[in-house]
Amino acid sequence: MEFKRLSYRNKNNKILYYFINYLRQLIPSIYFQKKLITQLNKFENLDSKKQDQLLYRVNYYNQLTENKPLSSKALQLSKIKLLKSIKTYYFDLYEYSRYFKNNLKGFFLFGDVTYVPIEPSFVKSRPINEDNINAVILKWNKIRHFTFIANDSISFLEKKSQLLFRGKVHASQPQRIKFLEKYHGHKLCNIGKVNSNSLNPKWMTKRMTINEQLHYKFILCLEGNDVASNLKWVMSSNSIAVMPKPKFETWFMEGILVADHHYILIKDDYSDLEEKLNFYLENPKKASSIIENAHKHVSQFQDQQTEHLLSLMVINKYFKKTNYYNGKT
Repeated sequence: MEFKRLSYRNKNNKILYYFINYLRQLIPSIYFQKKLITQLNKFENLDSKKQDQLLYRVNYYNQLTENKPLSSKALQLSKIKLLKSIKTYYFDLYEYSRYFKNNLKGFFLFGDVTYVPIEPSFVKSRPINEDNINAVILKWNKIRHFTFIANDSISFLEKKSQLLFRGKVHASQPQRIKFLEKYHGHKLCNIGKVNSNSLNPKWMTKRMTINEQLHYKFILCLEGNDVASNLKWVMSSNSIAVMPKPKFETWFMEGILVADHHYILIKDDYSDLEEKLNFYLENPKKASSIIENAHKHVSQFQDQQTEHLLSLMVINKYFKKTNYYNGKT
């Protein structure tokens, strides 16, 4: 294993994450179920502006408006078991599902979901389109996806004037292959793949820590199996995310990001990359505006009490619409 992979700076603490989540398994869920109403009632104590913000997000993640009974294939909460293959998903679900009765049922699609399920289901990711109502988003696999930069000490002007990409590239990811074919070796780009496979060996390069990547003005955020996992930390930094219009979204609400406002938009065929990078190199004030807007978007995910309440409200709404239980509205 490369030493760089052991660097935890600007990364979530996995040891602490697993310690806390294993510890949670020792506390009987009945203790938390008694606290559900109290937790949900915290919404009433918020001012009207904050309530509107939370309701917008609840109804964004969970777009169910009518009651939808589930089929007999639905799984009881009590039947979901801790398995190695879904460990982080299980932990992230249990953190909030423990507040609900174990006999409530649902569909839980763990992993990278790129389709809309037939029945209302909890997912980490979903396609961005008008017909994704059955995909109810929860904040899953957050130890990997929700990493933010606490303090980027390098200003945009001080960073290297190149586009950086360090990531895995698989044969099943034509969008990443296409980019490397087009721009590997370009003077404006420092890009390469970090995994060894049958693809062009010239693309292979050394890994870089997040801290090292922060030395570049532009960071490529290309979707892989679903969303671009680096987008969250890039948008919290003083670098700018560069990407085509996203096709998938998570708890980060990629679907509401505005092109050339939160990130630099490039065409799906990447043909305008050089033009767009040069524009923002020549117009640093416009680049700084994008960084400011990106930070504003990120800020709404950084209040842990709000995130906790939101997660409970999204799950609560799901069970009310699918199980008809007498939970708190």
